[in-house]
Amino acid sequence: MNKTVIDKVGRSVTYKFPPKRIVSLCPGITDTLLALNLEDELVGRTRFCIHPKGKVENVPAVAGTKDIKLQAIQDVQPDLIIVEKEENTKEIVEELEKHFPVYVAEVQSVDDAFRMIEDIGSLTDRSEAAVRLFNSIQEQFKSLPKATGKRVAYVIWRKPYMVVGKDTYINSLLDRMGFINPFTKADSRYPAVTVDEFQQAELDYVLLASEPFPFKEKHFKEFLDMMPGTEPILVDGEMFWYGPRMLEAARYFQRHLTL
Repeated sequence: MNKTVIDKVGRSVTYKFPPKRIVSLCPGITDTLLALNLEDELVGRTRFCIHPKGKVENVPAVAGTKDIKLQAIQDVQPDLIIVEKEENTKEIVEELEKHFPVYVAEVQSVDDAFRMIEDIGSLTDRSEAAVRLFNSIQEQFKSLPKATGKRVAYVIWRKPYMVVGKDTYINSLLDRMGFINPFTKADSRYPAVTVDEFQQAELDYVLLASEPFPFKEKHFKEFLDMMPGTEPILVDGEMFWYGPRMLEAARYFQRHLTL
């Protein structure tokens, strides 16, 4: 049968329910689909969808997050394509919706991430499994470390320096742990930051992410020279992905953010 839903940007989407052939163009959503035991239904992913290892490799890569191989997607004939507003572009949605039903998700906070899991369960007839995943993450998040009032920057790029700002899942997660991110006042969600701005931010910690820029311990010195009173911490960027990585993230933060 057909089912009609309203996606997160207000579009009406009609698709075959339950979908037997799904393409996901967002790593966190791909991870979620496979966590809900939809490996037989998932027929396409992006080349950046790398979790869960051992399962995702069996799904054909038919796109990037900002580019698609239209013929490859047409070849797998999806009943439903799931994209995410930040990860994918409006142009991709407009091209794909000419051919297939496209559902647009949107994740800008921890609560959005929980809703995404519930929505994916509802879209794919896996609501019970989605509730179990949701509850497991909620339980793990009770043990998140507490950094109440500590000032932090989460750095994602070098030359120029770029940090995480407002309306992002990562900032919401930092907020959930009690951090204060002074760069949420910038207009951009991922603002470029100068040395002066770093120094004026009075940071307790600077979190150097392993991706998209691959920060290493060798970069600590430049931040210590810039801000002698600020502690640099190298963090696994994948632990700041939404979806099933959230389960592992809570345990990771307990081990690595000894604040």
